[in-house]
Amino acid sequence: MKNHTTVKKLVLTGLSDLPSLQLPLFLVFLLIYLITLTGNLLILLLIFTDSHLHTPMYFFLGTLACLDMSYSSVTVSRMLFDLLRELRIISVRSCITQAFFFLFFAVSEISVLAVMSYDRYIAICRPLHYMQIMTWYVCVQLVSGVLVISTTYSLVHTLFLNKRTFCLPNVLQSFFCDLPQLLEVSCSDTFINVLLIFLSGTLSAEDITTV
Repeated sequence: MKNHTTVKKLVLTGLSDLPSLQLPLFLVFLLIYLITLTGNLLILLLIFTDSHLHTPMYFFLGTLACLDMSYSSVTVSRMLFDLLRELRIISVRSCITQAFFFLFFAVSEISVLAVMSYDRYIAICRPLHYMQIMTWYVCVQLVSGVLVISTTYSLVHTLFLNKRTFCLPNVLQSFFCDLPQLLEVSCSDTFINVLLIFLSGTLSAEDITTV
């Protein structure tokens, strides 16, 4: 058995090690981030203020806008913060927390897109029964189901990830905490984690094929 030094902090490589590029990159990504937030907020404002848009399609679109803002904020906010400093250190707990929210919002966004495709399928193939099928109760149930599934998916991965130990070298080749990078720097047996990724990917592929 090899001796390993367990660490409580991880280092993110970030986008660039060149100090001269960090400020320009910060300004560029800050602008993109602000445009993303502004666009999604305008979509939400338009949906809330216009009564003609109070339909299932725009309900899902508004949900997607909220998820898109959250999804971007999980990674970009940390990246912008790290671009303003030399040493990009993050605690293991904070890293796992970021990974949880990244997985949650990513899976939620993909699932809502699938729900929107189902909504459009009903609208095109059964237009006369659309309002009877896609009631507000059904819409809320679909979104609630998406959030429950996404929470369960993210929680399972992060709970098993929380049982792993991390050793030197503790450098993540990324600008945020993602599941594959975390498993790479773990000195524990990651067989269960890899198996979970494989099984969840297989089930997702089967669901998409079925739809």
